[in-house]
Amino acid sequence: MIGKVTIGKSFRGCVLYCLNDKRPKDENEHVMKDRTEILMFNQCYGDQKEIVQQFEEVRRLNMKLSKPVLHISLSLAPGEKLSKDKLMEMCQDCAKEMKFENNQYIAVHHRDTGHQHIHIVANRVGYNGRTVSDSNSYQKIASYCRKMELKYGLQKVLNPKRFLSRSEREMPRVDARMEQIKNEIGQALKESGNYAQFENKMKQKGYQVIKGRGISFIDDKKVKVKGSDIGFSLQTIDKILKAKQSLDIKKLLQKNQIQKPELGNKQVQRFRLDIKKKEAKNESEKEADFSKSLGISTEPIEVLQSLLEAKQMNEELPYELSQKAHLNKQKRRHR
Repeated sequence: MIGKVTIGKSFRGCVLYCLNDKRPKDENEHVMKDRTEILMFNQCYGDQKEIVQQFEEVRRLNMKLSKPVLHISLSLAPGEKLSKDKLMEMCQDCAKEMKFENNQYIAVHHRDTGHQHIHIVANRVGYNGRTVSDSNSYQKIASYCRKMELKYGLQKVLNPKRFLSRSEREMPRVDARMEQIKNEIGQALKESGNYAQFENKMKQKGYQVIKGRGISFIDDKKVKVKGSDIGFSLQTIDKILKAKQSLDIKKLLQKNQIQKPELGNKQVQRFRLDIKKKEAKNESEKEADFSKSLGISTEPIEVLQSLLEAKQMNEELPYELSQKAHLNKQKRRHR
């Protein structure tokens, strides 16, 4: 059994929540009608408005107290069920354990979940004006729950470590639910390459994942577990996924190196020949580009025509440079 203690300011808000059906958060949410079964009244009576009014009247006996509301919820494990008489006995035992048995309180059974749970709303201010202490309330309610487990044969739940003695804290503890979630997270990390895949895997396993500054997991029994409590904080999960990604990249590179074919002698020679051909082709292309820049043609016919034109030009030399002119010049000198 799990117990929870809350200290608050408003009797009205707490009483209305316990005595009325739950309000739907949206149109699609199904809400159970008549979820409330009143187990008992103590030192009070009437409908919800009258109960709130009576609580407020007694509260005025100690106006210095800013938080007069004591709200306790007690939840049984799924599958466990107690009769109405035993639930009433449980409420009376809780009042004695928490020292408010002589104060005003109401006890309500809610039937809108898959497990039995009850709510107790008590006035911390008594008719004598004295206040019920809220010191060590979590430790008190944990101790009470362990007693009820033994009394009614309920499923045992481990106390939080901070409420145990030093010797008990040093003893190894095995929580089946925690171990299961831990194993499921480890398996999901093995099958995932990034965070999106990891979250998908956890949802497929039936867990709700809540990610904020940290990470939490809610199982099908609506039990919430922080990742840091089981060794898988958000930072740890990110580190594991990043390390796995880098390892996958290294394996891929090694695989590519192993599968790379080794070249034989003939293949090497062909490879070198291809390189030489490419280099020769590149050189010829460079020469052609240079010739074009100078206005010189690289086509064979055009080159031949240009050479013939040059010969004809040489045959049509000026008279002063011809052989005939040279002979006539020599004759004139001899005269």
